Formats: sequence, C-alpha cells, structure tokens
Amino acid sequence: MSTSYGTISTTPSGTPPSGSHNENEETSSPNKPPLSRRNSDLSSATMLPEDLESQSSAPSSPPNKSFQITARIISDATIGLSDGLTVPFALTAGLSALGNARVVIFGGLAELMAGAISMGLGGYLGAMSELASYNETLSTTTHLAKTDPRATAAQIRSTLEEFDIPKSTLDDLTRHLCVSDKRVDFLMRFGHCAERPADSRALVSAVTIAVAYFLGGLVPLVPYFFVDDLIVALWVSVGVMAVALFAFGYAKTGMVVGWEGRERVGRCVYGGLQMVVVGGLAAGAAMGLVKVFDGFVGGD
Repeated sequence: MSTSYGTISTTPSGTPPSGSHNENEETSSPNKPPLSRRNSDLSSATMLPEDLESQSSAPSSPPNKSFQITARIISDATIGLSDGLTVPFALTAGLSALGNARVVIFGGLAELMAGAISMGLGGYLGAMSELASYNETLSTTTHLAKTDPRATAAQIRSTLEEFDIPKSTLDDLTRHLCVSDKRVDFLMRFGHCAERPADSRALVSAVTIAVAYFLGGLVPLVPYFFVDDLIVALWVSVGVMAVALFAFGYAKTGMVVGWEGRERVGRCVYGGLQMVVVGGLAAGAAMGLVKVFDGFVGGD
C-alpha cells in the first residue's frame, strides 16, 4: 500500500505485518508517552555535560555588589603604612634629642595629622588623574573609531597580532571587530590596557592612605604617652617600631611571594629586616640632624 509516509507492505488481510509500527498507533498508545516527549527526552540524553551545566547554572539573583578589598586598596594601605611607620618614627626619635617630652608628643601629633591629610590628598588627586587619563583615552579611541575606520582596523590588527593568530583567523576577527559595537571596548581593554576606575576610587584611596598613615605613625608615639622618662620612652619606641617594621615587611613580602616553603619564608624574613634597616637609618639620620642643628643654635 502506498501512503504519504512511504510504502507499507501488508498481508492479504490488509493489516501490517508483525514487527512493523504504525505512526498513528504509536502516538495514541496509552502505555507510551507521546512521540514529541520521547524525542525531547532523547535530545536531552544526548546533550553534552557542559550544555546541561550551562542551562542549569543560570543566575537566579543579581550579582552581589558589596564592598570588596581589591589589590588597589591593599596597595594604598601599603603606601600609607610604609610612610607612617618610618617618617613619624624618625621625627619623634629626632625630637627626643631635644630632651623635651611635650615637644616630642605635640610635634609627633602635628606631623601625624598633617601627614595623614597630605597623603590622603595625594591619593585622591592621583586617583582623579587616573580617571581623567582614562576618560581622555576613551574619548580619543571613540573619535578614531567613528572617523577613521582604516586606522581603527590597523590598531585592532596590531593588537591581535600579539596573540600569534593564524592569518585567516586574524583577517576574520579584524573584519568582525571593525563593524562591531564593541570595537572601542576591545581597544581600550587590549590595545591600551585601560580599565575604567570605580566611581568611588578617589575617595577610597584617600581614606585608605590617610588612615593607614595615621595608624602606622601612631605606633612610635604611644610610648611617650605612658613613659615619663624620655630616654626610656625612646628605647621603648625603638623596640616597638623594630617589631612593627619587621612584621610589616614580613607580611608585605608574604602577600606577594607566598607563605609556605623555606625559600619564601627566607624572602619574607629578608623583607622584614629590610624594613627595620630602612626605618632605623631614617630615625638615626633624623636624630643626628636634630643634634647638629641644636648644636648650631646653641653655639650662637
């Protein structure tokens, strides 16, 4: 018998032979699921694992935009602590050569406040300059992409050539990016290696550097509040600062190279000792200069 589905051989009685299946019977069988459902199940069973994972891992809630400690914040804190642990320590050690505890305390506090404000303003202005530089680069790149397609294509191609891409693929990517709405983003990220700073970058940088400087500079000044003898207070401050400088240098190096292993530990120890030497030299130079100036004034 010839049907729209093809030719079906039948027995003399007009019924299909045993072993053959009629499509209409298959879809209406009460013991079997519908054909469309079985086809769907079959396609799901043959999907690759990564396809199933991509379908099941769709985000159900917006990403968390809470405050995070980034590498830039750690860098700003390092700058503030590094200066705060050395400059005020050298100042208080130098002022202690005058033999007046009030001069040491008030001079140290004045330096702490002025230094924290100055360092914070420096961080703020630096971050604002970084944002201005980014905006200028973005404006120049956007103007180039709109007015000079040939130069834009040349920049895109030179950027992609660094990745050692085959020529045919390179040509296809260049043509695609030249007409893409993301060509400016591509050039900013890969051509100029520039990422837009966060809107709060300047304020966060200023506060981080200022607070880190103040806390670091407060450490060598604390002994002068509790020890009456100025010489004893100086030596206590020296001991406290030696420990603080070593801990800071050790931790700063460990964040970069790691903490485990003899070689890494050795480098951390070297970083701590380096900070102690730098701080000690700064304090010794300050004390020597103050004594020299005091001798000149006293001689007059």
